[in-house]
Amino acid sequence: MLVPSRRRLRLEVWIVLGLSLGQSAVYSVVQLLDKMSRAPLAEGTSTLNQSRSTREYFDLTYQLLDIIFALVPVLLVIYFLTDQRQPATGGGPPGRSAFQKLGFNFARPGSDLLQGLGLAALIGIPSLGLYAAGRALGITTAIIPSALDAHWWTIPVLILSALRHAVVEEVIVVGYLLDRFGKFGWSVPLAIFSSAVLRGSYHLYQGFGPFIGNVVMGVVFAWLYTRTKRVMPLVIAHALLDIVAFVGFSLFGRAVGLG
Repeated sequence: MLVPSRRRLRLEVWIVLGLSLGQSAVYSVVQLLDKMSRAPLAEGTSTLNQSRSTREYFDLTYQLLDIIFALVPVLLVIYFLTDQRQPATGGGPPGRSAFQKLGFNFARPGSDLLQGLGLAALIGIPSLGLYAAGRALGITTAIIPSALDAHWWTIPVLILSALRHAVVEEVIVVGYLLDRFGKFGWSVPLAIFSSAVLRGSYHLYQGFGPFIGNVVMGVVFAWLYTRTKRVMPLVIAHALLDIVAFVGFSLFGRAVGLG
């Protein structure tokens, strides 16, 4: 099997990030500068799930298309990480799938769920305090997790949106990047730090408080992944955090800010 060169892998990483969260990070920095140049951050607002049309079923269509196309870079990552080796003539083990490499499967449902619930509690509760502190210090915008109109499909779409964010971020920023950083020869602390800073950077449009909170979350998630080699608990934790924020706000109309 031909082993891709580091140069080829670096180009691969830039392509993946340019199509996904790296692009989001660039837009986030520009949005932050735009907000800061208009008024103090405390007076700004960040809306996470916005309506795309005043017509109900066009809005639903746009929401579903956004979710579907956001997952395409994940498919690209799965393709890049899948071992392309073919069994030799006369026998030989097939290459592992990317799902096995990442631990992005249902091989350990019980332990993954328990770890996910624990992580959600560990990250979620301090996040509320950090959000309140950031608002008090004037370094965090008001975060509106959902601005969708009330329709029969609103809650299901918010749940799908939360799952989308969880899969995209954890598979790409943790599973994929830590694999590639390791192949670059980076140390584990450097790889974890880089992954965490990227996670924080695409949340900068919300202000500096969410940036700090997501960097901390990124360090915890990436460190745990280096220990378990399973991304599924991270996806579960992230999905739970966002479901609580998105659906909770939609139902109760209270601004909360989670990763």
